[in-house]
Amino acid sequence: MQSVIKSLQSALSLLLVVFSTCTVAAEKSAATDAAQVYYKSGSQASFTGPDEYFTGDVKVDMLFPGNDTAHYGGAYVTFQPGARTAWHSHPAGQHMVVTSGTGLTGTRDGKVITISEGDALWCPPGIDHWHGATAESAMTHLVVTASKDGANVVWKEQVTDEVYRNAQP
Repeated sequence: MQSVIKSLQSALSLLLVVFSTCTVAAEKSAATDAAQVYYKSGSQASFTGPDEYFTGDVKVDMLFPGNDTAHYGGAYVTFQPGARTAWHSHPAGQHMVVTSGTGLTGTRDGKVITISEGDALWCPPGIDHWHGATAESAMTHLVVTASKDGANVVWKEQVTDEVYRNAQP
């Protein structure tokens, strides 16, 4: 019986040595093959929303780009009162989190949602929609937008003043 116990202890000790060696080798490999990528605040592009895709005063502050593993990027988009996007859709969807102010988002079926600080919204792939500030309040949201086949947005026509006016709370 003691010889069986000694054999089991020896096997267990050998197993622990092999496991430890494999773990250290895997950690070293991971450390040399990949590293975190740091995007210092303000290091990414900032730009004014182009007139062909936006109405009013809009500023886009890129936060991080997509990459080969994560096919999504992030940005803060700030809409001054009355500013909004054109109609558009996202081939792989988009998440929005309102970080300040009050905004609106509408879809082709006429449904409008009022969004406020702390609210989150998922817009599924292929849904035509628009979003922006209310007429009375600026709004900033964080967007995380996925890409499919290299595209993250399909822009369409401008939202008319009538559609925007009718969306106001």
